Amino acid sequence: MQSPATTLQRPTGTAWLVLPTYNEAENIEAIIDAAGRVLTEASPEGFRVLVVDDGSPDGTGEIADALAADHDWVRVLHRTEKAGIGPAYLAGFAHALAEGAGCLMEMDSDFSHDPADLARLLAAIRTGADLALGSRYVPGGGVVNWSLLRRVISQGGSTYARLLLGLHIQDLTGGFKCFRREVLEEIDFAGVRSRGYAFQVELTYRAVRAGFRVQEVPIVFRDREKGASKMSWRITAEAAWLVPALRFGPAAHARRRPSSERVSTPT
Repeated sequence: MQSPATTLQRPTGTAWLVLPTYNEAENIEAIIDAAGRVLTEASPEGFRVLVVDDGSPDGTGEIADALAADHDWVRVLHRTEKAGIGPAYLAGFAHALAEGAGCLMEMDSDFSHDPADLARLLAAIRTGADLALGSRYVPGGGVVNWSLLRRVISQGGSTYARLLLGLHIQDLTGGFKCFRREVLEEIDFAGVRSRGYAFQVELTYRAVRAGFRVQEVPIVFRDREKGASKMSWRITAEAAWLVPALRFGPAAHARRRPSSERVSTPT
């Protein structure tokens, strides 16, 4: 095995960070600014930040449009309804792939994920990973400002999915990731069934089944300080039934709705 000093550095191509938003007016400008500073240094091959807004009534989309007018690396994909984090990410991934993204990153828009860690995920891709996961449950990772109940639900959910799917990944429910484009090209987006946070389990499982190399990168997750959490019992219930369906159920192909999306690009 090669030592870290001699590991070949694989090119990443243009890095696209996809930020799904719904009522994130208090966070969106700051998170884009922070991510842009990190990616300027971490992705010399170029980067874009793509906001995927599900018709936020608080004006998140309009703020993102103003930022896109000021920064040539910001894009905005407007959707007309709140349809779940899974469909929002898939819409963003499809757009970024069509625009030639070399790797695609996902991150929460509320500073629960530290933008500084984007550089570490990209580094994992450069040194051999096909999918880099920001992991709370490996040595060096953790969570801050969570109640005991939320810790139990999150870590218990990862353990449940890991055992049922026969995987060795410690954090299957996290939403801080970096994919090489080849991983997402291999996944049939129309067949992805999950809409909530089970989406994170499903994409990682599909990547492993396709034979891609997954690496967990330790991160510290901090509960949001501004805005309201999107977590609900409905999302948790979806994960509970979907995980065994992934392992044992027949293949399903989701019907695709007619496009209700438009893209905002700098003038």
